[in-house]
Amino acid sequence: MEYKIIALDIDGTLTNSQKEITPRTRYALIEAQKRGKKVVLASGRHPIGIQEIAKDLMVDKYEGYIMAFNGGKILDCTTGQTIVSKDFPKEYLSDILSVLKDSKLTVHTYDDKKIITGGNLNDYSNVERDILKMEMVVVDDFMAAIPEKINKLLLSGEPNEIDKYNEILAKRYDGLLDVYKSAPYFLEIMPFGVTKGSMLPMLLEKLDITSEELIAFGDNYNDMTMIGYAGLGVAMGNAEEDVKKIANYVCETNDDDGVAKTVEKLVLKDNI
Repeated sequence: MEYKIIALDIDGTLTNSQKEITPRTRYALIEAQKRGKKVVLASGRHPIGIQEIAKDLMVDKYEGYIMAFNGGKILDCTTGQTIVSKDFPKEYLSDILSVLKDSKLTVHTYDDKKIITGGNLNDYSNVERDILKMEMVVVDDFMAAIPEKINKLLLSGEPNEIDKYNEILAKRYDGLLDVYKSAPYFLEIMPFGVTKGSMLPMLLEKLDITSEELIAFGDNYNDMTMIGYAGLGVAMGNAEEDVKKIANYVCETNDDDGVAKTVEKLVLKDNI
């Protein structure tokens, strides 16, 4: 099979434990693009937290794409045009906040330039700020402070608390919202049907590329739909066990150039 497009989660997949892209990984992905392959950076991050990586990998030069907010917003890196944007249904927000009022979790959303964070700040909020390199504004009245249109909510907190509310919220909003972890300390709340795997078909149709021609790399629960959809779904060696179970292939870890080695083997055919 000739693979034409490579979709990559960022944290824990494309980047190593130091949040860096290794020279070998960078070279392999740029070489793949030089050979006509498209790259999609598919992340739960805000677009601002992806753009610097896109430039480093020359995704803008080679007409690649950013899939931010777990697919809630898809951008053409070359033109900056938004191809798809799915709004979060704010009619559920008041109820979500009431469910969370006795929790120790922190709720976040975003405008074009900053992270908007409700009270009850925790250390994991700073993890999100540092990953995105965005200003974080803590507000007392979350509902009044957020923009008219948002793409997602992010909850941060201790893993045991995240697991507890993952179960509560997923059950409460079954069929209404998508709720899933993107890290042990992050819980994503998305518009129903908006996942990496459900949004990729829109992009592939535009590009006239089939799912069989797609390689998708990931490590966490929010990558599972993308890995399941791809012709070749690749779980990182450091991936959650549930992710490995549904993957076609498990590569080396993100600290052992798993992405680069797989691209060299299956796209570049070790001929670099």
